Amino acid sequence: MLRSICIAAFLTTTALPAVAQFVPSKESLDGLYPGKAYSPYAQRGFPSQVFWGDTHLHTGFSVDAGLFGNTTGHDTAYRFARGEEVMAASGQPVKLSRPLDWMVLTDHSDGMGMIFDMVDQKQNIMAFEQSRRWAEGLAAGGEDSAAAALDLITNFAQGTIDPELMAQYSPGSPIYASVWETTVEKAEEYNQPGVFTALIGYEWTSLFKGNNLHRNVVLRDNGDKALMVEPMVTQEPVGSIDPLALYQWLENYEAKTGGRALALAHNGNLSNGMMFPTEQQFTGAPIDENYVRLRAKWEPLYEFTQIKGDGEAHPVLSPEDDFADYETWDAGNLDLTEAKTPEMLKGEYAREALKQGLALERKLGVNPYKFGASGATDSHTSLATADSDNYFGKATNAEPSPTRMAHPFTKTDQGTFEGYELVASGYTGVWAEENTRKSLWDAMKRRETYATTGPRMAVRFFGGWDYTENDLRGRQPAFAGYERGVPMGGDMRSAPDGASAPTFMVYALRDPIGANLDRIQVVKGWIDADGGLHEKVYDVVWSDGRDRTADGKVPDVGSTVDLEAASYTNTIGAPELATVWTDPDFDASENAFYYARVIEIPTPRWVVYDRLRMGVEIPEGAQLTHQERAYTSPIWYSPKG
Repeated sequence: MLRSICIAAFLTTTALPAVAQFVPSKESLDGLYPGKAYSPYAQRGFPSQVFWGDTHLHTGFSVDAGLFGNTTGHDTAYRFARGEEVMAASGQPVKLSRPLDWMVLTDHSDGMGMIFDMVDQKQNIMAFEQSRRWAEGLAAGGEDSAAAALDLITNFAQGTIDPELMAQYSPGSPIYASVWETTVEKAEEYNQPGVFTALIGYEWTSLFKGNNLHRNVVLRDNGDKALMVEPMVTQEPVGSIDPLALYQWLENYEAKTGGRALALAHNGNLSNGMMFPTEQQFTGAPIDENYVRLRAKWEPLYEFTQIKGDGEAHPVLSPEDDFADYETWDAGNLDLTEAKTPEMLKGEYAREALKQGLALERKLGVNPYKFGASGATDSHTSLATADSDNYFGKATNAEPSPTRMAHPFTKTDQGTFEGYELVASGYTGVWAEENTRKSLWDAMKRRETYATTGPRMAVRFFGGWDYTENDLRGRQPAFAGYERGVPMGGDMRSAPDGASAPTFMVYALRDPIGANLDRIQVVKGWIDADGGLHEKVYDVVWSDGRDRTADGKVPDVGSTVDLEAASYTNTIGAPELATVWTDPDFDASENAFYYARVIEIPTPRWVVYDRLRMGVEIPEGAQLTHQERAYTSPIWYSPKG
């Protein structure tokens, strides 16, 4: 069995005898502290802090959010993210357990601000049959408002919103310019470099017959540059649902402003196979050199986990992975106008896309799916809540109430997304030098990020050729990590003479107020000489001294969950896990990627807290416990080095 280290357990629970006469050899201490100064925090040339945030949050300025009852805007979102107590649109007080460090407000660019004119039933809104119907539903509230929202979403997804109505809430109109100006000004107001970063962004909500192709756009820049443009939209004649059109917008933005921008996609699981194409684009055009080059350039991150399901892996695609079936949404596309079929799955999940990227790179010379990991809420409540014990839902009508578990998120004759299937997820951890727009954006661009389903566990992942467990002993492993290898999101350096296989250094510290850790795994994907794509999940370090079974698996960690009390105890698992692992199946001729997955011990899902606090029954079929997790950005190996 691979040797492992549980550092915290060793340091805090193991009593060491007095060994003053023991003198370690000089060789055993070489390289343990390669810092430039006595102070390990001085003269660091690498990111030494992880900053927590959300790349995907909607306020009432998003039309669907407003129709679902969200009457709150930018101020509520920013104040809440900074740690202040606010009042939710449903009239309930709410506060985070700890402030976030940064956030990107990503209201839908199409129709931005329309909802507030609906609330006021302005003349231009009441002049159109569609928007009049939605405004009246909004005024009625409750189920009428929810029905109006679903009707709007369906019309948007199918491209049937009145074009004259949309023109009034599209780039080039006075109304739209005013809303974008407000969005940017609010980001400037709440941005406090070094304290809280408000990155400027929006969501480009591309839908093709209900198939989700959404991207969030994140700007590196301040408001002066952001106000030189207006967001990209999807509705014609000024917009497009073609990702190539978004890439052109990003190109134009940088050329016009001298600024920087990136995009990240989400919810491939609701795209019915279209998020990660391998043969043709949604227009029917073939995947070519231009497509892979542009996608690789503009999309350095992908959203692995969020409210509408987890997108790392699917059990059909990864049948040997015991942890692949986590918060799986696979009934159909976004609006459930088309049911899911098994052949669609290949184009929907992050791990499979990472593998397909290796094949496209061999064919076309560029890997379009060389992305890092992010996590987000996609909440439409203005509240970035990703903790199961503090979960305020996808939309205002799904904020805490006795009925929210039983009310479907979406239901058609093609399938159902149940209310209890919504996920309290997730956040992005960014390793950066400082909490500023520039530093955070640069870290996102180089993919030095990881996704979690909510817990704020600290995770490091490095790839090199000569790491040893001595690199962990000094409690400053990042020195060796950066000096002799690359961090998450990087490309392996060329192998030095004599190196036979890469080594990976991974360590994780639990969320200080969260659950202990069950295990750390390394997920590997590779392409063989014949073009075959493969994957394997390795348990590299785990808690509680468990031995592998005869089939090589690590047994379940067990559970301490008390469903009646909606609680658990940290009497199993480990507060910290770390190891150096060498790939035992390495072939130097094969392109590959590696990423770490950190698994917590079982804890209650949000439905259990709802039952405790509101005395309601949990619907049959709802999952009661889960093992929350983190996904690091991959590290890539190429024979070219």
